[in-house]
Amino acid sequence: MLKQIKDYYKIGLTYSSNALEGNSLTEIETKVLLEDGLTVGGKPLRDIYEATGHAKAYDYIYTIARGEPISEQHIQAIHRLFYSQIDEEKAGYYRSEPVIITGSNFPAPSPDQIGRLMSEFAVWLKENEDKLHPVKFAALAHKEFVFIHPFIDGNGRVARLLMNLCLIRKGYTIAIIPPILRTEYIMLLEKAHQDDRPFMKFIEERVEETQKDLLRLLNIEVIRPIG
Repeated sequence: MLKQIKDYYKIGLTYSSNALEGNSLTEIETKVLLEDGLTVGGKPLRDIYEATGHAKAYDYIYTIARGEPISEQHIQAIHRLFYSQIDEEKAGYYRSEPVIITGSNFPAPSPDQIGRLMSEFAVWLKENEDKLHPVKFAALAHKEFVFIHPFIDGNGRVARLLMNLCLIRKGYTIAIIPPILRTEYIMLLEKAHQDDRPFMKFIEERVEETQKDLLRLLNIEVIRPIG
């Protein structure tokens, strides 16, 4: 049952997280690709690679859900797994060039700041995981990572995987941000530069909705007739 739940959310998170970034695969197409290994015709190769790479990174976060604190190396490994089919040379490596965050009035840190900021971020993760409420910790980790924007691409996907890693390490289920909430999500992330409380509330609501979804799944499993 635990594997079924994990696989169910692998499809949901892979689809939704990629769709938030403009990936054209539907949830059904994502399911066919990941479960059946069938390539979806008429879709850009990059969209396929984003889905298969995200699924690999999703599997990886479960392997580090117990034990040592989340480290820079873990975060780089998440990006490497997600991005290696897209650009192997840049997968898992911090960016060496400036980036513009679309829709944001706040510039991303310059490349020469990334190493220091990520080192400080890793310390923050270690020091606060057991101090803060798990949902607050996950939301803040998501926000701070996005603000650093350490990779040339894929930062949003890695941020959501990191957030979910924080959650599953404390016994929560995966939290999904559906594409229909994209505008609100981006707006609240932008606002979080000055006030992160609305963003934390938003993540709290997404965690709650996913928990409800899990309860519905478990209920269906329980009442299904034997045989």
